[in-house]
Amino acid sequence: MIKRIYWLPEKKRQTLLFFFFGVFSFYAQDLEPRVYANVPKHLNVASLGYLFMNGNVLTDPSLPITDFTLHSHNLALNYIRTFGLSNKLARVQLTLPYTFMDGSQTRTNGDVLTGSRTGFADMKIRFGINLLGSPALDKSEFRNFEQKTILGVSLVTSVPTGKYYADKQVNIGTNRWGFKPEIGVSKRFTHLYAEAYAGIWFYTDNNDFMGKKLEQKSTYSLQAHASYYFKNQMWVGFNTNWFFGGKTITDGVADDSQIDNWRVGGTFSTPIAKGQSLRLQYHVGAYTNNGLNYYALSLAYQYSFF
Repeated sequence: MIKRIYWLPEKKRQTLLFFFFGVFSFYAQDLEPRVYANVPKHLNVASLGYLFMNGNVLTDPSLPITDFTLHSHNLALNYIRTFGLSNKLARVQLTLPYTFMDGSQTRTNGDVLTGSRTGFADMKIRFGINLLGSPALDKSEFRNFEQKTILGVSLVTSVPTGKYYADKQVNIGTNRWGFKPEIGVSKRFTHLYAEAYAGIWFYTDNNDFMGKKLEQKSTYSLQAHASYYFKNQMWVGFNTNWFFGGKTITDGVADDSQIDNWRVGGTFSTPIAKGQSLRLQYHVGAYTNNGLNYYALSLAYQYSFF
């Protein structure tokens, strides 16, 4: 039997510059190559992206639901601005996503519950600075700069702008703030670009979760990326990440929601005109312990200008 109940709760260089920025960072398990890459100051990057996700995944991955399948179509506007700070390259990035999702859950008695959500998801703001190996250079100075090893840090803030229903478990927004301090290292070889990041998500409490208070322990994240560049600045990359931790506590009672998830994927990027590029990315779960078994496919258009 299929019941549509909207998931009510149960009781219980120039072209080279244009390809390094990640578009989709509004899920905790993001895969974002080029976050700490070297570029000139005063660079602007605007992008529009589409992301399709299918499987056991929620916009709040701390709350896995058993026997749950979701189809999610997401649009995201993304803007990045680079600038100099104490002669170091810094950047600020804003991401605003809009989500359309449909899902279903099979209950133990065989009933299938279905529902849908549409609305804005939580906005993300990233501020980062490259501490070593990446001085703040203008466009003319940057042409003669040879990148080696870069060390950078950033802070990602998740702002609770997403649509949220206090009486439902499945939501687009999370109704809480999230903060991720992160450190990253990257190195450019002749045709290869390698990078790795480590970060920790900290969360405020959601005091309006089905009439209860929802807390979450910190979630730890590791990312690694390796990309190969062709002569025309087209490139392909291998991406992987590991997220673990994040146990949730509802009204003082710990839930069985510890995350241990390893994902792998690939990225293809190609220039299509001066200052313009297209980027395709696919990633899938290689190992998952608590739901969150899904695949994701994204396509993004980027325009870069000074």
